Amino acid sequence: MTPSILAMAGLATPMAIRVAATLDLVEHAGSTGKTADELAEASGTSAPALQVLLGHLVAIGVFEEDSSRYRPTGLGAQLHEDAPQGVKPLLDIRCAGGRAELAFTDLLETITTGAPAYAKRYGRGFWADLDADPALRRSFDAQMRWRFRTHAPEIAARFAWHRFPRILDVGGGNGTLLEAILLAHPDVRGEVLDLAPSAAAAAERLAAAGLADRAGAVPGSFFDPLPGGADAYLLSDILHDWDDGNARRILARCREAAAPDAAVVVVEPVRHQGADTAIDLFMLMCFGGRERTVGELTALAAESGLVLRGTMVVSEGRTALEFGVA
Repeated sequence: MTPSILAMAGLATPMAIRVAATLDLVEHAGSTGKTADELAEASGTSAPALQVLLGHLVAIGVFEEDSSRYRPTGLGAQLHEDAPQGVKPLLDIRCAGGRAELAFTDLLETITTGAPAYAKRYGRGFWADLDADPALRRSFDAQMRWRFRTHAPEIAARFAWHRFPRILDVGGGNGTLLEAILLAHPDVRGEVLDLAPSAAAAAERLAAAGLADRAGAVPGSFFDPLPGGADAYLLSDILHDWDDGNARRILARCREAAAPDAAVVVVEPVRHQGADTAIDLFMLMCFGGRERTVGELTALAAESGLVLRGTMVVSEGRTALEFGVA
């Protein structure tokens, strides 16, 4: 049966689900359910309007109604903040991920001008938004932890990190990946370099993991000169956030800091190998970035003085590209 283009384009269902996540309706309802009036009081909303929303959530199988009480179905339970799927931050409009998705309403601006729609919608770019709002920054760090909850151990185990006595995780966020690498390779030391709030979170995380004697964090930007002396400069899920010009600048900073025998290791979703067209469109809309092929990443690195040594799949959806100094 041919799908309906109108059904595919409808905004009612995705927005209803996102509003339900933002209002914590699943948490408020609990397993026993609540009436629309009770849910309205708990969520600070208009009861008549909320009843309309709940009607649609029932129709699409997210909630069920029994004796005027609404409770989440198995599907709706995925919206709970403690659900193992961990998707709520990607839907909650108060969080960095959910907020970013709403900028798709200005996708026409991106396609017309090439500029990120996020800045048009919110008046400043994504990274500036995080800098201005600590709560958004915390939600973004939490989203990255969720994203790498399965990737990090796989990346740590499958790649030969033991070859690098000291690793600098450039733009490493709160240290999730570096922690996994150091736990898997006890002879390796490392530091996270990121903006001050994330660097502080990384230092705390690494210390809590019992790695304070082998790990630390350095506040800084990958657009500025990087500390020298590392055996590997790691860029994980960094380059796809940026256009080609900025991606070259980041790679060039790594090249400048790297000794002749050091490596630059890029871990990325690779186009057609873990990066689908939807995430490619999101990266363009939100950051002006893009998912790239191995060939495109290799060409960018070559322009920054780096030569590809090899590639390998290190987790489902992530490929490691190891570069040396040309």
